[in-house]
Amino acid sequence: MAGYIFSLNDINALDFCVENGVYSTNLSPPTVKRDGSIVWKTHHEGTFADYFSMKPGDNVYFFNDRKIYGVGTLININFDCKFSNYPDALVPYIPDYKNIENSILLNTGTDSINNRCICTFKPEPNFFREGIDIDDVLSSNPNGFKILRSFWKLSFIKIDNQENKALRDIILKRNENFIGSKNSNEIIIFKDNFHNKISNKITPSYNASSKDILFSCSLDTKIGHEMAIEAHILDELSNNKNTLFGHWDYISHQVIASPFKPIDYMDKMDIFGYRYIKGYDTISKYLVVEIKKDTAKTDLIDQVMKYVDWINHEYAYGDYSMIEAFVVASYIPQDVIDYSKSICSRTYTKGRRPIVTDIWKNIRFIEYSYDKASNQLNFLEVK
Repeated sequence: MAGYIFSLNDINALDFCVENGVYSTNLSPPTVKRDGSIVWKTHHEGTFADYFSMKPGDNVYFFNDRKIYGVGTLININFDCKFSNYPDALVPYIPDYKNIENSILLNTGTDSINNRCICTFKPEPNFFREGIDIDDVLSSNPNGFKILRSFWKLSFIKIDNQENKALRDIILKRNENFIGSKNSNEIIIFKDNFHNKISNKITPSYNASSKDILFSCSLDTKIGHEMAIEAHILDELSNNKNTLFGHWDYISHQVIASPFKPIDYMDKMDIFGYRYIKGYDTISKYLVVEIKKDTAKTDLIDQVMKYVDWINHEYAYGDYSMIEAFVVASYIPQDVIDYSKSICSRTYTKGRRPIVTDIWKNIRFIEYSYDKASNQLNFLEVK
């Protein structure tokens, strides 16, 4: 299972979130343009994308003042574990609090209009009062942490199964004596009142969908923000096993793909994921998707191949056959495809006795188009 680490500015917010089994990011309002239209910015769409990939069973942690607290698990209330906080909350508009007050799920006052999404969880096994210092976490399993080392200027991050296990391990080991405790000095007591309350209110109108963010940045058949395309693909991969991109058990976005350096200068893969061998927890394939909202150019090919090499080195350990790469753009010219034929191949060896030599060419080219009638993206493979 994956894990989410939510950053809190106030330690009192930790008690509130755990007692109610809910978290919500407080976002800035959408931007009002000069022509009067209202749009989401990239950071809004990136936050929504993180919610779209949440699944029941994923672990939950909180970060405050250098310490990480846990452990919880995302759970479904009715049909999902993440929701729009009120109907049309993901549509870029600025509602009047009085008009939607009674429909807000997590309602803490007038600022609740800026809590556009929520996710629901329960302790698993407990949320312990003792947080673990971030240095202690990282030193507990130096090879187990990649994404956590780059947690900077974000409301929350997603970590993969291996990193999640490493984090869960250190928290449980440090709090072993308190597992199963009912002492409020040792754990934060969860109450299911809020879950019961919203279960009577949640209907399909609270579904968190990427369709709500597409139309506001659509330009005829194109989308004006690459992050919106990213969010839609994540939404599709999380909720639809029969996509052009295939089925993936773990997906994330904006995943670090460079040696450690100042965070703002790190390279990030648009979409990264992996799937298991069916019935086992052994990783079979890795996914990388690089997105261009406009016409693809040859530098996009160079970029995705840099990420292919990174995955091969950091995750697949020399086995290029484990990697599937996709390039997504509104239009992919023939000269770009021709260029890829000379660039997008890697010769590698597998085994020792006998040595087997093979060639990797597993890259696919996908053109997207926005369909206004259905308010979604259509994808077409080009060769």
